[in-house]
Amino acid sequence: MRAIVTRPRFQMLERSKFAMSKAASFALALLITLAAGGDAFAQAIQTSARWALLMDADTGSVLFQKDADAAMSPASMVKVMTAELVFKEIRDGRISLDTEMPVSENAWRTGGAMSRGSAMFAKLGEQIKVSDLLRGLIIQSGNDAAIVLAEGLAGSEDAFAGMMNKRARELGLRDSNFTNSWGKSDPRQKTTARDLAKLSVHVIKTYPDLYKIFAETEFTWNKIRQTNRNPLLTMNMGADGLKTGNIDDSGYGLIGSAVQGEQRLILVINGTKSGKERTDEARKLLTWGFRAFDVRDVFKPGEAVGTASVYGGSVGRVPLVAKVPVRLMIPRGATERLSARIEYVGPLIAPVEAGTKAANLRVYRGKELALDMPLYTEVDVKTGPLYSRAFDAAYELAGSYIRKFTSKDK
Repeated sequence: MRAIVTRPRFQMLERSKFAMSKAASFALALLITLAAGGDAFAQAIQTSARWALLMDADTGSVLFQKDADAAMSPASMVKVMTAELVFKEIRDGRISLDTEMPVSENAWRTGGAMSRGSAMFAKLGEQIKVSDLLRGLIIQSGNDAAIVLAEGLAGSEDAFAGMMNKRARELGLRDSNFTNSWGKSDPRQKTTARDLAKLSVHVIKTYPDLYKIFAETEFTWNKIRQTNRNPLLTMNMGADGLKTGNIDDSGYGLIGSAVQGEQRLILVINGTKSGKERTDEARKLLTWGFRAFDVRDVFKPGEAVGTASVYGGSVGRVPLVAKVPVRLMIPRGATERLSARIEYVGPLIAPVEAGTKAANLRVYRGKELALDMPLYTEVDVKTGPLYSRAFDAAYELAGSYIRKFTSKDK
């Protein structure tokens, strides 16, 4: 059950630090104390996984993390990124589920049956529909399917890796670098548990119809029937995706998604020693996540969270709002002390349009990031009169001199 409580009080302290040459980085710090009685919530659960992150999909709140921002090899979990690019091409009308792609010798030799890795058992020279390739990719974890899709969309695996990295930047996956579509061991192919969780939430929310493929339990191609490798799908716990992975570099990993009632949780674990350990740890963390937390509403959609400074505008500050509710997942029966900041590079330069993505609200449990949400300008800010712009310019010039001499003193 989701408990909705009144908004906690915020103690606000604004401070600024200047960086990026003449640009300024401002932070609005908010100290949040959410008291519910009981002992402090610390180390309430542990995992043997080397990397882990458990996130509430709707709020973005992080329930548990362990080295969530540390680089790791994604193995076949990278196929979620491959699927996202295919989904986008379908959504944008450049291909369809009925588009056929050929099985090249590279795909057949490198990712097919003779490679002794996971495969959909595509035959050399076959023309396969995208709908079947997606099932081979997602359900059977076919390396051959991934390579066929990569070559079909970009012409080569290297070119597709470029597409993956460009798309990763667009999606805000700041700590990921991809070199192949199927999870081959490569020291340059790295991601983080946090990036994989963000990617998964994006796929679920952006492509709801295509995402359903992740929940299909089996697929047969060339008369070879294979079951979905995701062990969560058979546990009767509301799981409907996403992907497993396993290579020597990173051990056994899993991205999982499950829904109970109105709540969806996203789990990423990696670095377990066996398939059984992976399954046990995933089940333990998801079960705990569904049982141990309540939701606390902090701000409604469109309600001002804070403000940002504006340079040369008709007003000096503009309200910042979130497009979705700002909610925090709070452990039941615990006292939480959270710190939060509104971070942006500024001041914003007038004119500023309403709805411009201008900042991020970041909430921390200690040093761990618990929530990262974009904020947008609430209203238009027009260019101010000449005297106002002159005052802002003089103010900024004075500030630059102060920063210059302050840095010398240090």
